[in-house]
Amino acid sequence: MALVLLPLALAIVMLGLGLGLTGADFHRVLAWPTAVLVALACQVVVLPLVCFGLVRAFDLPPLLAVGMMLLAASPGGTTANLYSHLFGGDVALNITLTAINSVLAVFTLPIIVNISLAYFDGGASTLGLQVDKVAQVFALVLIPVALGMLVRRRLPRFAFRMSGPVKVLSVLVLIGVIIGAVTQEREILVEHIGSVGLIAVVFSLISLATGYLVPRLFRVAPRQAIASSMEIGIHNSTLAITIALSPTLLDSTEMAVPAAIYGILMFFTAASVGLMIRHPADADEPAEAVAEPTGDIA
Repeated sequence: MALVLLPLALAIVMLGLGLGLTGADFHRVLAWPTAVLVALACQVVVLPLVCFGLVRAFDLPPLLAVGMMLLAASPGGTTANLYSHLFGGDVALNITLTAINSVLAVFTLPIIVNISLAYFDGGASTLGLQVDKVAQVFALVLIPVALGMLVRRRLPRFAFRMSGPVKVLSVLVLIGVIIGAVTQEREILVEHIGSVGLIAVVFSLISLATGYLVPRLFRVAPRQAIASSMEIGIHNSTLAITIALSPTLLDSTEMAVPAAIYGILMFFTAASVGLMIRHPADADEPAEAVAEPTGDIA
């Protein structure tokens, strides 16, 4: 039952995301080109390569390896906005990155998953994300977001009133469904937590560090770097679990294990890194500032 409701839970989460988005969130990339482009490059290119190296180093079994790559290919989670706010990040940039990443993931995620299956599983598995399954990923991710944006555009007051309750509902439904899924598959999770727990923590820390340090190397301002760190470091484990478990997509409990374990551990790693890179409110620079004209990179 829990697995059946997981796509519904994800749809509610994405609908809630859409209620908070406008066209301006996509246009904002023109105002913050450096911050957005660097963050997207880290998300789409750097992290899958880092994850591939970790998977090889930890010598994970094929399906767990593909599960890690699926996690790496997933866009930032909605929790990134909350963490960014808590630690002084630019939440508007988070919203922009989430919006763009959600669109890009529809195309990049299937490519990374299929390449990973071919490499790690040697073509022995019949699993994969072919054209019809890519269409299902599209439906899972973009249709609820588009619907939420349409409601926001047509009925802005209603969308504003509903955004809070929908977020609360999405969290409650999501927690319930994940608890049900974890309970249902607890034996597999317990079996693999020893082999996946450490790599999940290492990958989470590297993701958070990459999201902060790489933008700073490009002289992106601290608040945007914090937003980038949270967006890149907090992957959408719900999406990865849904795609892995869905009978019409990958239909593999083992592939869902890395995302399930990561989805719990990342709350602690993100909080730890956030405390180290937090930006005091009284030192806040203007939101539109992306690059600092002078000064050392810290």
